[in-house]
Amino acid sequence: MKKTSLRQIRRYSEDLKKEIVERVESGDLTVLQAMREYGVNYQTIYVWLYKYSRNLKKGTRIVMEKDSVDKTNQELRKQIKELEAALGRKTLEADLYRTIVDLASHEYDSDLKKNFGDKASAGTKLPK
Repeated sequence: MKKTSLRQIRRYSEDLKKEIVERVESGDLTVLQAMREYGVNYQTIYVWLYKYSRNLKKGTRIVMEKDSVDKTNQELRKQIKELEAALGRKTLEADLYRTIVDLASHEYDSDLKKNFGDKASAGTKLPK
């Protein structure tokens, strides 16, 4: 049995192709929605995406390697340890200074915190 039917040939203008690509890129449409709305095969839409897209270029690949992710995580953990150690040193240093001031205050029978602390700023004078 011989099948004889005419196949419809559709031609899309450049402007319509670019509009579809722009809508897909902006997130207005997914490829599946564009396929249904415009009656275009998904492969054709991808061809247009590769041709007219600003972001998507054919042959561009993003490679994520497990080693690089592990290495990044390891470096971040190392940096966290270093920062925690620096914070610990600064905390010990501040405690040491407080202890020294307390001992000196006791030795000289004077409140060094009160006598040698930061002076109040002049600020602005209140109107009379």
